[in-house]
Amino acid sequence: MDIKDKVIVVTGAASGIGKAMVEGFAAAGARHIVCADIDAEGVTSLANGSDRLSARGCDVSKEADIIALIDENEAEHGPIDLFCSNAGILMIGGAEVSDAEWQRIWDINVMAHVWAARHLVPRMLERGGGYLLNTASAAGLLSQIGSAPYSVTKHAAVSFAEWLAITHGDDGLKVSILCPQAVRSAMTAGHEDGVASVDGLLEADVVAQACIEAIAAEKLYVLPHPKVADYSLMRAENPDRWIAGMRKLQRNFI
Repeated sequence: MDIKDKVIVVTGAASGIGKAMVEGFAAAGARHIVCADIDAEGVTSLANGSDRLSARGCDVSKEADIIALIDENEAEHGPIDLFCSNAGILMIGGAEVSDAEWQRIWDINVMAHVWAARHLVPRMLERGGGYLLNTASAAGLLSQIGSAPYSVTKHAAVSFAEWLAITHGDDGLKVSILCPQAVRSAMTAGHEDGVASVDGLLEADVVAQACIEAIAAEKLYVLPHPKVADYSLMRAENPDRWIAGMRKLQRNFI
């Protein structure tokens, strides 16, 4: 897909990867970009009166907010060509994390993707196709040391995006899955030397450019850290060795 002249929605757009996506898509000539975030003030500042950007407060943990985001912006700006389901959260801990917190991260990191697809994919297919860019994480292909909720939800996000690509690819739906390691953002602030940065902390604009290139090539996986592909191959070829390596990594960082 060529970004030029497309109508795009980006969730989690107030900062980090989402903000960089908005800026990258605008530079690539998108016709209109809807900047959505629970931080309504942040996206309003980002849009800053531009006739090609609009801001909307949106809590992606609520299906009703996603429905309104799709309905109102298609009515105002036309059919959505590319929906970037980018908002996500990190939660430290394991099985002891409360049910309420497990549900919160599940809703934001997984169900937000499901709700967007539920209400937008049928429209896209009726129009002959469309594009979804779902932000997951390298943790969705590997694991996240120190966070069971993040690992579990990001694996689920990857699996759902793959299912969409399998099920609707012949109908014209294109899907890309963003799976970076550490990116400079609010999520990594104060943890720049953490375990996810073992292969380098990328700037958000670098990740956004990788997304634009993947969308242009219609690639399923967006891997701004190339080592993730190597680790995934190791995990598949020798899972016991991979687990041993992850334990060693954990000992070094925790």
